[in-house]
Amino acid sequence: MTSHDENHPAAVPVQDPPVDWPPKLDLFGVQVSATDYRQAVEAILGAAEGRVPSQVSLHAVHALITASTDPELRRKVNFFQMIAPDGQPVRWALNLLYGTGLRERVYGPELMLRLCQQAAIRGVPVYLYGSSPEVLERLQANLLAKYPGLAIAGAESPPFRPLSAGESEDTIRRINDSGAGIVFVGLGAPKQDHFAYDHGSRIRAVQVCVGAAFDFHAGAKPMAPRWMQRWGLEWLYRLIHEPGRLWHRYLVTNTVFLAKLAREVLRRKFVRYP
Repeated sequence: MTSHDENHPAAVPVQDPPVDWPPKLDLFGVQVSATDYRQAVEAILGAAEGRVPSQVSLHAVHALITASTDPELRRKVNFFQMIAPDGQPVRWALNLLYGTGLRERVYGPELMLRLCQQAAIRGVPVYLYGSSPEVLERLQANLLAKYPGLAIAGAESPPFRPLSAGESEDTIRRINDSGAGIVFVGLGAPKQDHFAYDHGSRIRAVQVCVGAAFDFHAGAKPMAPRWMQRWGLEWLYRLIHEPGRLWHRYLVTNTVFLAKLAREVLRRKFVRYP
């Protein structure tokens, strides 16, 4: 596998060891990976151990619809090696439209813990990029308490603005010099997806965009009960806790998702191909 794309602004043509990334399927123009935790963890750890520059994101409904309606963002995330179905509705859509038979979603916070567990066992250092210094401090303490063998190669809280060219170069250098095999990017969607793409193959590690996982695992924000997660109601739990910030996001993106899914189901039912 060669990690290079002429349209990728930060691509470096280097020959990489092969990684068995899961297959992708089209959901409203976004290439979503039909995968589960086991396959996702193995692919990411395989790339991390080989220091294969890779980009991974986890898309719930909001991230999926945002990418599907933004051509530039869609172009970027479709370059990623993996976009896992973070939300239950995204998993349901894959099962409904493609018969994938996925039994579980790949939830960003849960994937992060599973990756940290395996990284500790397999000796893969990780890097934490995002959130505030206070959250990062608590996050590191909690992760090390849970996984004593985990090597945290670095942690940094970036400024809440676009990085300058010089700052981007410094960020790439710090991450690469740290020896990290996995970089957890916790900037929220779509900012984290832009970051992962824009730094591309120049970061010699797997960038894994995990959204609010930093806040959850640091104890800064509450996580939805498992029964709500299982029934695809995490959005409702978060809406109850942050109504002012999230009501518009969920009202719009959930409605658009349902409309797009219904249209695709009807198209497949009534359109016949020769």
